[in-house]
Amino acid sequence: MASYSARDLWLNATPILFVVLWSTGFIGAKYGLPYAEPYTFLFVRFIGVLAVLFVLIQFLNERWPQAPWLWVHIGVAGMLVHGLYLGAVFTAIGLGMPAGVTALIVGLQPLVTAVLARFWLNETIRRRQWLGILLGLIGIILVLSEQLDLNNPGHFFIGFGWVAVLSALSALLGISVGTLYQKRYCTGMPLVTGTFIQYLGACFILGLGAWLLETRIIDWTPTFTLALLWLIFGLSIAAILLLMTLIRRGAASRVASLFYLVPPVTAIEAWVLFGETLGLVALAGIAIAVLGVALAVKPPN
Repeated sequence: MASYSARDLWLNATPILFVVLWSTGFIGAKYGLPYAEPYTFLFVRFIGVLAVLFVLIQFLNERWPQAPWLWVHIGVAGMLVHGLYLGAVFTAIGLGMPAGVTALIVGLQPLVTAVLARFWLNETIRRRQWLGILLGLIGIILVLSEQLDLNNPGHFFIGFGWVAVLSALSALLGISVGTLYQKRYCTGMPLVTGTFIQYLGACFILGLGAWLLETRIIDWTPTFTLALLWLIFGLSIAAILLLMTLIRRGAASRVASLFYLVPPVTAIEAWVLFGETLGLVALAGIAIAVLGVALAVKPPN
């Protein structure tokens, strides 16, 4: 009886732990970016992830996709979901955007995905989702309005400019389009080997970006090394294993229902670790946006 209760407790705690781990991706970026440029940082991270995943695949003896076209589609999805998304997130944070604000913008992914699915997959947007989309937009406007720097029109926002905002919006678009692309073209994708192929696609686009746009210089400080190791093992590996556990136990839907907690969790972590503070207007904006995403991901009655 005791062992059953322990397993049940673990199953209930796994989705929350997954969300907490996911939120630390923004924190790891904040720690590591002073020592490496965004694309270079991510390229090195994904090389490490590929090495660990390859060993894991051998241990699990998981099958690889059989159709060549599925390899291509999975790789394209990886370029969007991991390459464009994370590359733009790291760029936004590297340009000074607070981690909590970045997490909030890209956390609107369920809302943007719902709108894109309406035109791409002919899916119906329910009234509740339209309300969620409206609340999400209001929340973002409130958060960004508090970041306005009226004394410095050239910079426009406190500590960051329009390029950082556009980078965060590009990340939002990348993960939203990538999610729909994967849903449309990657059905039947094996979880671990499929993830490996996605990271290969991401490595290609990030390596290209690092080669063309960056110096590729890394300052291997203890802080950078620890941030890199955490992003490899704590986020890219541990989060995947937790997701595998949820899927195998039929509880993957719990992750979607809790994903809207990522922005406030990230904001709390950034406040504790970096002293990033948000005023009442921004906190109200986060609450409104979280409510909007919650409405969007809630399944119909």
